[in-house]
Amino acid sequence: MHKEKNSDNEFILEKGVGLDKSMTMRNVRHTDNSPKEKAIEFRHGPLEHLKMSDNNFKIDDDQKASTSLTIGEGSNRDGLVSLPLVSPGISSKGTRNLDADSRASDLSTVSNVKHVMEAEKDKNTNLLQTVSVPLDNNYTIADISITRRRGMKPTTITKMNLLLLQSAVSSYSMRPRWSSPRDRELLSARSEIQNAPVIRNTPGLYASVYRNVSMFKRSYELMERVLKIYIYREGEKPIFHQPRLRGIYASEGWFMKLIEGNKRFVVRDPRKAHLFYLPFSSKMLRTVFYEQNSSTPRDLEKYLKNYVGLIAGKYRFWNRTGGADHLIVACHDWAPRITRQCSWNSIRALCNSNVASGFKIGKDTTLPVTYIRKSEDPLKYLGGKPPSQRPILAFFAGSMHGYLRPILLQYWENKEQDIKIFGPMSHDDGGKRRYRDHMKSSKYCICARGYEVHTPRVVEAIFYECVPVIISDNYVPPFFEILNWEAFAVFILEKDVPNLRNILLSISEEKYLQMHMRVKMVQQHFLWHKKPVKYDLFHMILHSVWYNRVFQVKPK
Repeated sequence: MHKEKNSDNEFILEKGVGLDKSMTMRNVRHTDNSPKEKAIEFRHGPLEHLKMSDNNFKIDDDQKASTSLTIGEGSNRDGLVSLPLVSPGISSKGTRNLDADSRASDLSTVSNVKHVMEAEKDKNTNLLQTVSVPLDNNYTIADISITRRRGMKPTTITKMNLLLLQSAVSSYSMRPRWSSPRDRELLSARSEIQNAPVIRNTPGLYASVYRNVSMFKRSYELMERVLKIYIYREGEKPIFHQPRLRGIYASEGWFMKLIEGNKRFVVRDPRKAHLFYLPFSSKMLRTVFYEQNSSTPRDLEKYLKNYVGLIAGKYRFWNRTGGADHLIVACHDWAPRITRQCSWNSIRALCNSNVASGFKIGKDTTLPVTYIRKSEDPLKYLGGKPPSQRPILAFFAGSMHGYLRPILLQYWENKEQDIKIFGPMSHDDGGKRRYRDHMKSSKYCICARGYEVHTPRVVEAIFYECVPVIISDNYVPPFFEILNWEAFAVFILEKDVPNLRNILLSISEEKYLQMHMRVKMVQQHFLWHKKPVKYDLFHMILHSVWYNRVFQVKPK
């Protein structure tokens, strides 16, 4: 069969791809950004609950009257939320200084977490906010439910912090069926992390951007020294063992490529492994099945379930822990759905980290969305202008995916000189350059959700040293268990889009400069290197998986 390859040796799919009993994929090719691929993603994006109306649009009275600068549950004078710095084994009680290394150990706080969350749940009986958005002069989309998840209130960052604290004492992991020296090593590591010596700053690390820099440093050191991973050899290309290094789903491919080529962490003897990696591409799985006219999430879910059945029948390791020490790394929008049966106990690194759709804080971890256009130079155009040369208050440009972005444009397109909100820019070199220039020249970069909660703009903002403004209810940001996101990003509820400019202007210049500096401090954790370096994106994904497993493991 004739095969066509691009510069990254990625394959183009042909019709007639087959599955045999050994799960071998045949006759597969694939390309980036083809019209067919884009059509697939558009056609199978999540359904939006829309109502068509010929009436003029009205905003709810509650929304008109809303001039509060509240971003979460409570705001300080700069319009930013004051939140606790919590880590497994660390209480948030009494935490005041975001730059200090919190070492409180009063875990009695945990017993009150459920009560606090229930109290917050009871606040405000009006759970749904609706916004009416005219798209053009001919038709309208009305009554788009902002929190549209069965009337549920969005999970704020404050609540996510509580869920993280709660996860420390309510492990998702089952007790192993038999003991293992590896479990004892993880339990020993947990004790060392919890009792890490206090540090303020260390070369390359800055306390203010971490929940607890002492625990992170000790955990990272132990990961480098202790962690071993076994990679299952089962599974055929292109779904297994064939990383994609370009496009919006590139994170899963970069991790696969770098871990499969790693000699420090990977072992050939599964008895020495603390974690077991299932090396499949959720994007390639989706594309292969689409080419076979089998395009429902249920088909993909069944395929992965069969794969797990294969390795569970061949090896004893899955059955020992119920999959709790097994790792799935997946970036496709459908990944939470298609992995739910095969990985109920497993650790999932997901781009689509929606806490309202089964993402478990403390077990799962967020895979950063990195849109890689040139895999041979992932760091090209890194950096941005200094604060004094950033005249734009806020910037967004992108396709009108999902329900939120049309609302963003309706309120802010061509409304203020310092707010640059656009639809999609052209994909030619000039359009890409204008996009980069806007990112590099803006104080705040709007990271508005698309069809799902995740967006590559979070990492892009950090890449170009622009303070991220995350507008995506229920989205758990990357490395949430480690990073103090409130120190370098702004979180705005979707219902507060009409107040976007007021919220940003309420942040003092001093606070903005501090956040900008911290974006630069944390940038190292969001960069891919062809040869991994300490604290980079590859190692941070690995660390979050390690960290969650360490605090979830149970003794026999």
